[in-house]
Amino acid sequence: MVFVVGVLLFALGLLLSIAWHECGHMWAAQRTGMLVRRYFIGFGPTIWSFRRGETEYGIKALPLGGFCDIAGMTTYDEIAPEQAHRAMYLQKAWKRFVVMIAGPMQNFILGFVLIVIMALSVGLPDLSPPPTPSRVGGTDCVSATIASDGTSSPCVGTGPAAAAGLRAGDEIVAVGGQPVSTASELSPVIQKSTGPVVLTVLRDGARFDVTVTPQPVTVPDTEAGAGATKTVNQIGIAYPRTAGYTQYSVIGAIPGAVVFTGQLANATWDSLLSLPSKVGALWTSVTGGERAADTPVSVYGASVIGGDLAERGQWAAVLLLLISINFFLGLFNLVPLLPLDGGHIAIIGYEKARNTIRARLGKVAKGPVDYIKLMPATYVVLAIMGSYMVLTLTADIINPIKLF
Repeated sequence: MVFVVGVLLFALGLLLSIAWHECGHMWAAQRTGMLVRRYFIGFGPTIWSFRRGETEYGIKALPLGGFCDIAGMTTYDEIAPEQAHRAMYLQKAWKRFVVMIAGPMQNFILGFVLIVIMALSVGLPDLSPPPTPSRVGGTDCVSATIASDGTSSPCVGTGPAAAAGLRAGDEIVAVGGQPVSTASELSPVIQKSTGPVVLTVLRDGARFDVTVTPQPVTVPDTEAGAGATKTVNQIGIAYPRTAGYTQYSVIGAIPGAVVFTGQLANATWDSLLSLPSKVGALWTSVTGGERAADTPVSVYGASVIGGDLAERGQWAAVLLLLISINFFLGLFNLVPLLPLDGGHIAIIGYEKARNTIRARLGKVAKGPVDYIKLMPATYVVLAIMGSYMVLTLTADIINPIKLF
């Protein structure tokens, strides 16, 4: 039941985020004197609507987003003669720019407000933590196998690390005489070892060597395909857990939120740039391979993940996921390709630059860009975006990402 509630709440949060995005366009257009004919949440048949002033507001049957109908976005948009002077394409460049960028800015604003709320309530995680040190956080026995979902087979007794005398707090500074300082340096050496390993340990200022004999463990081989396995060696140590959430005071919440916003924006930008490179991984997951945890998800997939997190009481992670999606929506819509907001902004910038140059050359300004001539390129972008969405949705249905 909690899972279903989590899915529905997260899906509602996504819908409201998109509706909030469209509010940005609407409010900016209204404030700059343009005519907003309709603002609706959803698509398809109208369920309910009302009119206030010159704008019709309402809800449609398919809750798959929303739209804001601004009169005269292109020269092909029909508009009543008495309202023709308010057509968007006739307005000054700065007004059109404000209207188009207001949508993505709403997502950034909403994301920042949610970050501040999160900072004051549960706290904020560190998105750029330092490397995990090669320090023993604890010792345990070594399981013979680890499944693809991360679960380990039962094990009993003392693991190799504990048997060699390692204990929590020990810092491993060298392996086989080679200096190490992070877990990412230590683990591969142990995994690929072919016999006993000599570890140099620092404990309470004293430095000494211990010899550990790793045990083989069968683990999934994601590079070889579905069902494939490989053998690696482990010694039964756990690295110290990284810090969880840092909670802020009222005074420190804003600075903390600003820093976190910068980290999240950078991570979101990297994710956006990596989208083309994820096609292969998505196709692999659809055709029977392992689903990589860093592959994109559809709205459906994100909602299911939200439900999984809610079912386990991780509501802070649900909120963080919603914040991340708002940042992604904002940045993605700024990509300078039609039909995205960034495409319209690019055209506004082109028209402004072109007419400025013509004015300096003593020439008359040219009219608006002919959107019909741009339709072939727009259709190509729509086809690519649609195919990517179908591929992602298919992966989420056939081979979803499993966090737990």
